[in-house]
Amino acid sequence: MLRVEKITMSDEVLIGSHIGMSGPNYFLDTVKKALSFGETTFMFYSGAPQNSIRTPVEKCKIVEGQEILKNSQINIDKIIVHAPYIINLANTVDINKFNFSVEILINELKRTFSFGAKVLVLHPGSYGIGDEKESLLQIAKGLDIALEQDKTDVTIALETMSGRGHELGKNFDELAFIINNSTHKERLGVCLDTCHINDSGYEVSKEEEIIEQFDQIIGLRRLKVIHMNDSKNEIGSHKDRHENIGFGKIGFDALIKYVFDPKLKNIPKILETPYIGEFSPYKDEILMIKSKEFDRLLKEKIINSHLH
Repeated sequence: MLRVEKITMSDEVLIGSHIGMSGPNYFLDTVKKALSFGETTFMFYSGAPQNSIRTPVEKCKIVEGQEILKNSQINIDKIIVHAPYIINLANTVDINKFNFSVEILINELKRTFSFGAKVLVLHPGSYGIGDEKESLLQIAKGLDIALEQDKTDVTIALETMSGRGHELGKNFDELAFIINNSTHKERLGVCLDTCHINDSGYEVSKEEEIIEQFDQIIGLRRLKVIHMNDSKNEIGSHKDRHENIGFGKIGFDALIKYVFDPKLKNIPKILETPYIGEFSPYKDEILMIKSKEFDRLLKEKIINSHLH
């Protein structure tokens, strides 16, 4: 049974979800939706994730959204932007596509800064038919070119990936290699996705070991975001299919360790879990997570609440 008692600001955890952004009110509506879900952080794309077409920031109602944030439980420094999927800095085969990816990344860094956010999450890339090590070095090169041209203070958080296909960033060592080969290490961090690391072979339930390993290989100071997702797949499946919290192969008890670990208190946790039918689960999932009690009837309750 869900407990929904009032949680004071001192007890508040940094948790939110991916929120869409679309016209006509763009950022203003994104902020309002995040607040309506009881979120203390949120993540959004500054445009469609599948392409580079972007609404000019002047039309995104950023100031209006920022004004609401000033009097809310959300600190603007803790909101997250996600870069589009089409960026592939690992491309060593087609220099034009590589250069195009760098150009998009530079633009996204500037846009992220315009919204007032400090962190841009980026999928490292896929090496296709190229050499894996060469492609890891290519990612570092692409990051350096972008960060050399961008003069903002935005940090790029490289996301842990499931290893589907030829994805890079499938383990902590690959991410550490990219960061260590960059000349702009001070502006690089990591986004840890619980579904992705499960699917790439990490035992997510061993939270203390995972965090210790992360700290030894990458450094805990570089952990900027946690994507809180259960997985539809067994450990090591390399498939990347998200599930609602507690309804997948990772499980509720394993995932909430990451929410309430004191070492991770100041790191935003972002839900990217699937909709229940056509309905957003985020408000209900956040209440469930804060209660620390799994509700196996959550999906049914969400559907029923929208039907009545």
